[in-house]
Formats: sequence, C-alpha cells, structure tokens
Amino acid sequence: MLEIETPFILINYKAFYESTGERAIALTEKVENLSVEMGVCIGVAPQPMDLKSVAEVTDLPVFAQHIDPISYGSYTGHILPELVKEVGAIGTLIGHSERPLTDARVEETMKRARRAGLISLVCCDTAQTARIRAEFNPEIIAVEPPELVGTGIAVSKAKPEVVSNSVEVVKKVNEEITVLCGAGISSEADVAAALELGTEGVLIASLLKRENFLDILRRMMEVIETYTRK
Repeated sequence: MLEIETPFILINYKAFYESTGERAIALTEKVENLSVEMGVCIGVAPQPMDLKSVAEVTDLPVFAQHIDPISYGSYTGHILPELVKEVGAIGTLIGHSERPLTDARVEETMKRARRAGLISLVCCDTAQTARIRAEFNPEIIAVEPPELVGTGIAVSKAKPEVVSNSVEVVKKVNEEITVLCGAGISSEADVAAALELGTEGVLIASLLKRENFLDILRRMMEVIETYTRK
C-alpha cells in the first residue's frame, strides 16, 4: 500500500489535551524518532485543526479523523476531502464509533476520499459490518467494538472471535484489504494477540494519555520487530 508498510500502528490523537495544538507537534516528532529507530511504520491521526501543522513536521503517514462527502461549495462546518489532501494527509478514518456513519454514508464518503486521492480506513464494530464494508473496497479496515473503545480492555483478548472472524470475512472479499485491530489496545501483549489473530497492525488512542506512552509504544514496536522476523 502506498506510503504504508505492515505491520502498521496508527495513533488516533482524538481531542486529548496531550495530543492537540503544540503538543501534537512535539508528540509526533517523538513518535517519528521511534519509528525511524525501530524500523516500524507508524501513522498519526491528529485533530482537523492540527492536520497541516503536524503534516509539515513529519514524514509519517498522516490521517484525518473524519471527512465529509462534499465538494467545493456552501458547506459550513464540513471537512472537505481535497483540503485534507492538500494540507498533507494521505488518508482518513471513516465511521469511527465516536463519529458513526451508516453503511451508505461510509460508501459515499469512501468514494469522495478516493476521488481526492485519500486512503480510506473504515472502522467496523462486528464481523458482519466488516463484511459489508469490505465490499466497498477500502484500503484498510479497523475492527473496533465500540463498547471496548477507551476502556483499556483489548478486543484481541476480550473478543478474539470478533477479530479473527472479521479478518476471515474481509480477506474472502478482498485479500488486499489491510485489517487492523483497535479498541482497548494498551500493551505489547495486546499487539502480539492482534497479530496472532491475523491482523496487520493496530489502532491505538487512549494509551497516549499515559506518562510512559513512548515506553509502551517502543515495546509494541519490539513485538512487531519480532513478529516480522518469524
């Protein structure tokens, strides 16, 4: 996939104090240093107001947290896909549990992302949802049961069947779709479990509020290093 290597870690900055404004830039620089040192591909998804400033200071893949399926025109408060691309993002999250969309809206948004030259990372809560949305042929699908998002309870441990079943149905539709595991991923053991279940990386977020976030991230990357040497 263009500009992304797997196993892949995407860090969703959400709207946390620790990952917005000037802190987003400082965090991204530290994450990039780790990525280069460890040789593991990491992406970041900052707040819309931080997209441009983050993209300007990093070579990491930068994702928007959301776009709207609009074109240039009278759309006050909407996020224009072309502008997301113009400021330096390579892709966007679509249908995160904190920004839910219907299947029809996901497909519509994906089409706009594709026209704008953006990679689509589509979030799914179940294997059934993953199967439906895989038919739209996004580049990436992230499996995230919403009840586990932000809990620190990893889906790869609490509901491993959701992950493995999602991988199975997605790959049956299109083997080229990258499948990530999200929701509660908070340790290197969670990453190892996700990879063993057949995913090609993880989506993390709440973990970055911890003071030792970079240490945990390093250990996660060490797991990926070990996994890729197998």
